[in-house]
Amino acid sequence: MRGVNADTRRVTPTAAGRLAVPAGILAAVVAAFAYVGAVDPHEPGHYPVCPLLRVTGLYCPGCGGLRSAHAFVHGDLAGALHDNAMAVVAYLGFAVLWTVWAIRAARGRPMSVELTPVRLWTLGAVLLAFTVVRNLPFGGLLHP
Repeated sequence: MRGVNADTRRVTPTAAGRLAVPAGILAAVVAAFAYVGAVDPHEPGHYPVCPLLRVTGLYCPGCGGLRSAHAFVHGDLAGALHDNAMAVVAYLGFAVLWTVWAIRAARGRPMSVELTPVRLWTLGAVLLAFTVVRNLPFGGLLHP
């Protein structure tokens, strides 16, 4: 190819190539949920106990997350919400973000999520409020 600079040529990946990373992430998440669905976290000895709960008796924002995932995998949405409502919100949020990512990747558009300080502080405040409320006497519905 005479007169063509090799540095200016671009190889455009196919839709399948652009979906490789989202598909890999989805496969890892599905494998993790399959494992938690198969190995019941309600039975002692399968998973470690939350160190904060063991030392202080307080529930952290993640306490009940494995039980919530187990219930979610088995289609028990009420049980999943009871074990950890914030985890269910996170599962659904991941599903939405992953879907948007996969659609954008298939169309050749980049995915960008801006984690601005306001968004990070808001997320931190929501998790803190959830943690405080679930450890108060009237927050018994949020106990795992």
